[in-house]
Formats: sequence, structure tokens, C-alpha cells
Amino acid sequence: MNALDIVKLVIAGALVAAGIAGYYVLAEQALVLRVLAVIGGTIAGAAVAWFTAPGKTFAAFARESIVEVKKVVWPTRKETIQTTAAVFAFVVVMAVFLWVSDKALEWVLYEVILGWKKA
Repeated sequence: MNALDIVKLVIAGALVAAGIAGYYVLAEQALVLRVLAVIGGTIAGAAVAWFTAPGKTFAAFARESIVEVKKVVWPTRKETIQTTAAVFAFVVVMAVFLWVSDKALEWVLYEVILGWKKA
């Protein structure tokens, strides 16, 4: 990253900060204007950052990410419900198994080995 990119990124950060500061400076104005100040500062900062080497790299990454998301085969509602039901059933079975294991170990330790009887 060269010095010009660093300067551009600092300017971009300053624009975003100015938008946030505008939110507080315009405290007496309508909320819409205050929010527009933040949005405007963010958009201006993003526009400046877009023309830096890291900004161009990020833009390429974002484009590639969108292409990859379009390739994903999302499960249908039926598949989602079936998978959720299978996970829920497995959790219930494991809970029962762990409870039985705990009670069996408790019985072996307290009743058989130590000879402690519960009152």
C-alpha cells in the first residue's frame, strides 16, 4: 500500500467520522437529517476508500463472494425441518443416555463401592 492510499484511507475515515459528528452537531434538527448525515458521511468515506488498492481488492472480493453465494444450493423447507427434527431427536437420545449413565455410575459408586445408602 503506497502513501497515497494511506492518505485516501485517512480521508475516508475522516469523512465517516464527520458524518457521525454531524449526527451529534445536528442534535436540534429532525432525526431524519441526523441519520442522513451519518449515511452521507459513510457513503462519502466508502466512495473515497473505493479508489484505493485495498478498496479495489475488497470490491473484487465482494463480487466473488456474491458469485459464490449464488452457487449455493439452499435446503428446501422440508429438508430443513427433517434435519432439525433429526438433531432434536439425537439431543433427546443423548440426554437420556447421559442421564442413565449418570444414575448408573451414582448407583455403582454410592451403593456398591462406598456402601452409602440414600436416606
